[in-house]
Amino acid sequence: MTRFTVDAGGVALSAQVDGAAGKPWLLLSNSLAADLSMWDDQIATLTVTHRVLRYDTRGHGASAAPAGPYSFDELVADMVAVLDHVGADKADVMGLSLGGMTALGLGLAEPGRVRRMVVCDARADAPPPFVQSWADRIAAIRAGGMAAVVDGTLARWFTPGVEPSVLARARAMILGTSPTGYEGCAGALKRLDYLRHLGRMAVPLRYVVGAEDLGAPPAVMRAMAEATPGASFVEIPGTAHLPNMENPAAFAAALVDFLEVA
Repeated sequence: MTRFTVDAGGVALSAQVDGAAGKPWLLLSNSLAADLSMWDDQIATLTVTHRVLRYDTRGHGASAAPAGPYSFDELVADMVAVLDHVGADKADVMGLSLGGMTALGLGLAEPGRVRRMVVCDARADAPPPFVQSWADRIAAIRAGGMAAVVDGTLARWFTPGVEPSVLARARAMILGTSPTGYEGCAGALKRLDYLRHLGRMAVPLRYVVGAEDLGAPPAVMRAMAEATPGASFVEIPGTAHLPNMENPAAFAAALVDFLEVA
């Protein structure tokens, strides 16, 4: 495991590499209000076949939190900077929620950098209720900090039967997120507009979603898959917005035939 800092146009991003040199690169991108540790349960499996590169999205974890709002163009450029830093000309890419949306942007803007892509629990558009939800959360955070949204976020991320230890890990990530970074990324989410472009996606893509996800519902993601040439779709029963943390075994099973993980 190697932790390092990437200069992304003057924004310091904290990144980490796991796995042996010489294997195909796999870039992981985290959810809003999470950090690169959200992927901890996947590393032992993914490093069997890949060299795993993950980073804290700007405004999250140990990365810098410049004033926002951010744009998806900036978030995609951050992905490119992380890949460039390690000399990865091409990589498999997997992102969840905000990370999945950023991955879509990378696939559309820089298809030559992507070998295969997994987009988990993410939308591709911003209808009015979605936009309003971010305005409401930003107002709550301005009034009461990250503690004001932690319980609601956990209720969206997991089903009621989730293990308490998973909840504790997730709570720590949310409370550790910079309010400035959260608001900056929410600014990008309010302007999300990839759905109308999915028909020109030219990289192999799998969509994965928790069956009980209310933020990126299965029906929404199924429609995204139908709009994306050649895309596949997998629904994970008994999980909500963060299936990789709620049921790591089922999440790995959703990837095995696509990313060729063990």
